[in-house]
Formats: sequence, structure tokens, C-alpha cells
Amino acid sequence: MNYEIKIATELNIKPHQVKATMDLLDEGGTVPFISRYRKEATGSLDEVQVAAVRDRLQQLRDLDKRREAVLKSIEEQGKLSPELKKAVENAETMAKLEDIYLPYKPKRRTKATIAREKGLEPLAERIFQQESIDLEEEASQYIDEQKEVKSVEEALQGARDIIAEWINEKADLREKMRKLFLEEGNFTSKIIPGKEAEAVKYKDYFDWTEPIKTAPSHRVLAMRRGEKELFLMLDSCPVEQDALALIERVVIDSQKSNESVEQVKLAIKDCYKRLLKPSMETEVRLLTKKKADEEAIRVFAENLKQLLLGAPLGEKSVMAIDPGFRTGCKLVCLGPQGQFLHYESIFPHEPQKRTSEAGMTVKGLVDKFSIQAIAIGNGTAGRETEAFVKSLGLPKSVIVTMVNEAGASIYSASEVAREEFPDLDLTVRGAVSIGRRLMDPLAELVKIDAKSIGVGQYQHDVDQNALKNALDDTVMSAVNGVGVEVNTASKQLLTYVSGLGPVLAQNIVEFRNQHGPFKSRSQLLKVPRLGEKAFEQAAGFLRISQAKNPLDASAVHPERYALVESMAKDLGASIDDLVKSEDLRNRINLKNYVSEQVGLPTLQDILAELAKPGRDPRESFEVFQFEEGVNSMEDLRVGMKLPGVVTNITAFGAFVDVGVHQDGLVHLSHLADRFVKDPNEIVHVNQKVEVTVLEVDIPRKRIGLSMKSDPFAERGKKMERSSKPVKKEEPQGTMAEKLAMLKGKFR
Repeated sequence: MNYEIKIATELNIKPHQVKATMDLLDEGGTVPFISRYRKEATGSLDEVQVAAVRDRLQQLRDLDKRREAVLKSIEEQGKLSPELKKAVENAETMAKLEDIYLPYKPKRRTKATIAREKGLEPLAERIFQQESIDLEEEASQYIDEQKEVKSVEEALQGARDIIAEWINEKADLREKMRKLFLEEGNFTSKIIPGKEAEAVKYKDYFDWTEPIKTAPSHRVLAMRRGEKELFLMLDSCPVEQDALALIERVVIDSQKSNESVEQVKLAIKDCYKRLLKPSMETEVRLLTKKKADEEAIRVFAENLKQLLLGAPLGEKSVMAIDPGFRTGCKLVCLGPQGQFLHYESIFPHEPQKRTSEAGMTVKGLVDKFSIQAIAIGNGTAGRETEAFVKSLGLPKSVIVTMVNEAGASIYSASEVAREEFPDLDLTVRGAVSIGRRLMDPLAELVKIDAKSIGVGQYQHDVDQNALKNALDDTVMSAVNGVGVEVNTASKQLLTYVSGLGPVLAQNIVEFRNQHGPFKSRSQLLKVPRLGEKAFEQAAGFLRISQAKNPLDASAVHPERYALVESMAKDLGASIDDLVKSEDLRNRINLKNYVSEQVGLPTLQDILAELAKPGRDPRESFEVFQFEEGVNSMEDLRVGMKLPGVVTNITAFGAFVDVGVHQDGLVHLSHLADRFVKDPNEIVHVNQKVEVTVLEVDIPRKRIGLSMKSDPFAERGKKMERSSKPVKKEEPQGTMAEKLAMLKGKFR
């Protein structure tokens, strides 16, 4: 198969771009490396396009591998005709290939197999021809006590079993039936009688029907979970009469009407109910699940990327507090590189309420360790602890801010945390993680299983391999997009650098510990097992800020150092001069340096790096404050306008933390004054927003929010139209399903 032509057509790019990308991937190139440092070869394909080529290439190779197995199997049976071989070779999807192979696929003992053993296949052939025959006379010839065919009806039944299997194995019919299921079928969900009380979170699906082709990801996954938990009965089929009519159009000769035709019609009904319907429903479930998984994984990956690329505070001395009431607050002090300096427990809240003592402790430690920022976890007692710290009269230069602590407990019990802090308690490790997240979210979050960070939707229901691959891609993209300081990076962070992985990351850390900080990128080649290929893939993404050569602190790849030296030499300057002087850089005529290997895209990247070597692409850190006096759901009132932080984005809206220990939902219809199809058009994780409170349900812990300029305007219009019949809103718009996410019920 000509992969490059097919992939180029599907992705709307040029064949030579696909071919170059395929070659680079086969040579061991990573997505970040290819998209950043091989722009001339790929025609400047970005990471998304390179990853799409990689994934589609793998699918096509898997299809070809299966095609070879199918051809071999049919050939071994002695049934591979030129026509059949051509059909197999032309099958463009796995489903089409399996349809063609179905009649030749080794089977378990079926009803049709048993009927054949009884010698009924010739009778089935006569009937399937739909000729006018004396059925009773024809069938009576097959009555044989020894073969357990005791009557005419038993003979006809066996013949129908064989015909049903033939119909089921018709590739053209299966393709049409698959299309009918997908385009005309419906998901029908009903509550299992007696489960109403237990299944209250699935109330919207107790009696629900919607077209398969338009059902959104979150509803497909919700119904499937309800079925898996034995609360719902789920069907995914078209109207039965439509399916039977389709089979008859394919199988029945419309010009004929006789007893044989009636037998074939009986076989059609049996085929559909016993063979085709279960088979198609299984396929449709797999296809819709795959589609739903892809959407859920896309949402998760996008949220994760935004979280990983959150604005870092940077290298500052930080105090981190993991808040608590009964067990107190765990307090740690960290140095500018995140090194652990001190631990203390304080008890400013009930029941101990040693507020004065806790205040003296905090102020003393702020002075002792020259603390520049205080990070407070946003969990239980978070707002109360924030209010306590702010009441201490600390210097205005000390930043006090809340930090999302999702996943900190996972980190504290992990092997990574035990390795870093073998002598510290779990709660202390959690506080360290909170502080480091403020300093550099990316460097700290890579230590946690991405699924535990809490920005996904139905992440436990989707294909776990596909989820892992997508999240690994996302983390790798974020890490390499920012760049990694090789002399301070953890093993976990280095693992995601292009071309490295866990073993080389560990070797780099051990080499650094034994020989001291790296002084140049070239020194990386001395690391055990880090060869030329790994160096090529990784070097451009590793930074050495104190290196003698300023390019070692930049994203300029070592393979282009000679080119930059040539630029400097041509201007009678040094590389340091190029970095410091904009006038010198403006005098560089890039066209003079274009060659077969290096084009304008790479030269423009080099020039941009010389202007700001190793520039961090993340936004600058800004202090965020929740509304004073609004600390719990009891403090909320409908109509309140509050500052908030987006914590999670789903297909139906965004969840926002307003500082009351319970995220609120901004439904899709309330994200903006205009129509919004994709929440990511409007918001991103960690974004600071202003919201209006629409609804507060304390017993069920649900908060409805809006980002509209006048969120109650539509409500007023609805009140004016209240005398008109109101159409029941679909589950996507109900608070029941959306706000259930607040407690992670669908996570």
C-alpha cells in the first residue's frame, strides 16, 4: 500500500511531507524533535500533524499485518481465488476485511454446522435459489433417523439455519447493515426495575432514546457505565422492521413469490435476531465507544496540557501548607530550587485552636528562611488557613496564594516520593508537593500519574492504553516545549525529554551526582548508554543555564552551533555579542545561510532563540485571590459575582473553583453570550474568570454558575413564556448529570 498518498489525502498534507515524516519516525525520531528540528524535511508540520501521521501509519501497518494473516489462512484452505485475493487486498478498513474473511474464518460448532453434518446443505441451496418447488416432497428426502432428521420441519429448520449463516456472511449486506445501525439506529436506555433508588445519578437515562450518530461522548460513556453497574438496560439498534426490510432487499428476488421465498424470509428473521443484530450491535458499541473514548481523551489531554503549562512562580523561597482541622496543618519550608528545609505542624483551627502559637511559628519561619511566597492547598480548611495566614500581618512582599492540590496525596504515597523523602511522613510529602507546584507546576506534576490529577472526564471508562499514549504525548509535548534545565531536573522530568526515557534519565542524574553539574551539552555524551542518536533527539530540549557557550542555554540544536558561529564571524562578533545586541541580529541576512540542510524555518527559529535564549513559553505568574468572606457553600447567594479558577473542562461545560471547597459548573450554554460548541474556545484550565451564581443546592453539593454578562436575561424571557408548553430538556442540559461531576461520580 502507498501509505504516503493515502495519509496525505486523509490529513490534507503533501505526500512528500508524509514520506519524510515516516522516514524520520522509522529512524527513531520523536514527535517533538521532528516538528522542531526537521522543518525543512517535513514542510514545517507541527506536533499534531506529525503525531497524526505516526498514528495513522501504525493503523495502516496493523491493517496490512491482518491482511497478510487473512490471505494466508484462506490460501491454506485452498479457497483463495484471484477475485477473493483482490477483494482482500482492496479492503480499506478492518471491518471490511473481517466481513470478507467471515465465511472462511474457522468457526466453533454452529447450528449451520450441525445442519451440514446432517446432510441438509443441498436442501438449503435449493431453497435459497427461491425456485418454485414442492417443499414437503423435497424436504422429505432428507428425513433420516440415523442423522436425527425426524421430520420435514426438522429438515426445513436445518436448511434455514444454513441459509441464515450464508446471509450473515454476505460482506455487502454487512456493510449496508452497519451503515443502517450507525445512521438510523438509536441508543435506548431503561432503568432495571427495582434499581431506581440506587441508580439516582443515572436518572436522566431511566427512559431515554437518542440517535446513535449524534449521541455525544459523555452520554455514551454515562449510559455504558450505568449498564456496566447493572442499573440500566442499553440497546443500540435501528427499528427492527427497517433492518429486516434491508436484508430482504438484498436477499429476496422481488420477482418471485413461492414457498421457498417464505422459507428464506423465515431464515432472514432468524439471521437478524440470532446473528446479524448481535454482531452489528457489538460492532456499533465498539465503534461508538472508540469515538466516545477519543473525545473524552482529547478533552483530558487538552486539560492536562493547560494544567502542565500553568504559570510558574519560579525560583523563590516558599512556605507550603497542607491545611487540616483535627490533624492540624502540615507546614514545610522549601529553598529556591525546591529543596526541603524544614517541617512543622501548626494547629490554628478547631478543635485545638492554638491560633496565637501557630501565628508566631509562621512569622518566625518566614523570617528565618526569607520566605517569599506561601502556597496553601485548596482542600479541607484551605480557605480558613488562607484567612489565618493573611491575618498575621506578614510583609506585603510575601505572596499568599491557593494551590490546587489534586493528586498530591497520590504523589505522597508513590515510589517517587518515598525515593525523594524516605524519612518524611506522607502528609509532609504532600505539603512539599503543594509548594513545588507553585514554583514549577510542570516539574512537579510529571511525578504524578496523569489520571490522578483530576482534569479528566470518564477517564476510568475509556481505553486505558489509548489514554496512556495520549497523556504521554501531552506530557512530552509540554516538557519539550518548555525545555528542561539538566542540572536541576528530576529523573521524572528528564524521562519525558525527547530521546531519553527512564533509563537514560536515571543515568543522567547519577552522572550529575558523581561528577557535578554539566558544564556543556557535549558533556552529555559521556553519560553511560547515551549515544549519538539519543543526543541528537534530546540535546536541543536540555538547557545548561551556566554554560560557557550561551547556546547551551537555548533551544538552538548543537548541530547548528557552527552555523551560528559563522553568522557571528561574518559580523566580526562573538555569539555573546549576537545574544546581547539586537542591532547585530538585525544585520543578519538569513538568505545567506540557506543550504540543502537548513532552510528559512530553522534559521528563523535560531534568530528568535538568539533574541531570548531559553525563553520560557509559559505565562507570567499572577497572584489570584478568592472573594473575602465566601468560604463555604452556605456563604453563596444566587446573583453573587465571584472570582474563580477553571479546574476542569468537559464536553458540556467548565468547572470553576470559587473557594468554597466545591467546584461549580458553568454549563456550555452559560460560557458566553454567544453560542459555544467547544468549551475550549472560551476557557482553559487554570484560567481566572468571573462567574455569577445561578443555583446553590447544599444537600446535593451542587453549584450552578454563569459567565454570561446577563445570565438571568434568558430566565426572564422564559418566565414571560411560561404559559407555553415546555419541551423536556435533554440530559446534556440538565443540572443532574453535569453537577454530578462535582463529586467525581463520573470520573
